[in-house]
Amino acid sequence: MTSRELASLQRRWAAYQDLPELTEHWYWRPGWRDGREFYTWHLTFEHQPELHDLTTQLQRQLALPGLDLVPLGGLHLTMQGLGFTDEVSKDDVAAIVAEAQRRCADMPPLELSLGPVDPDAEGIGLLVRPWDRVEALRAAIRGAIANVWTSVPEPADGFRPHVTLAYSGAPVRTEPIRAQLAELRRLPAAQVKISEVPLIALRRESRIYRWTTVAVVRLGG
Repeated sequence: MTSRELASLQRRWAAYQDLPELTEHWYWRPGWRDGREFYTWHLTFEHQPELHDLTTQLQRQLALPGLDLVPLGGLHLTMQGLGFTDEVSKDDVAAIVAEAQRRCADMPPLELSLGPVDPDAEGIGLLVRPWDRVEALRAAIRGAIANVWTSVPEPADGFRPHVTLAYSGAPVRTEPIRAQLAELRRLPAAQVKISEVPLIALRRESRIYRWTTVAVVRLGG
């Protein structure tokens, strides 16, 4: 584990010890509303049995008050937003996807380790490592957007790769969750290999994120 990742994991875990209660994750962010969709690049994990096994094992112990468990089909790593589907033209989407494919064609598939558990006020995730490979892929996607648009949505800085297993659904006390996580942090990480990056149309249905795949950029051609 690199020093950046280890420092983040330790810092966030220490902060969680002082967190009295969870923060509700499901408030509406600016521009979001029921039924509205958002174009965004995510890594998804539909065919990753090792990750699914680890997630199932963890979620059996995380069926606790205040936590909304993420379905296996909803596991994702948020990469880079593009914009609401009613504000972005299909021509722009096509141009950005084509440029992203050109930039990613020579990038090898991502081999990532997911784990241990890494909680904060709004959810419980898995640490993703190494960060530099994910950051390089995100930079390529941002470069593709910049090739079509004069400005790129979302800041370049402040990105922290993670995969959420459970969202905070109510402001409950964290003490029983912390006690459970102290044991679960010892479980070994899962290994995944990612060969494609989908652009999705993301929406919220009740307390679950769902999406439709709009386009797929393949790594390594």
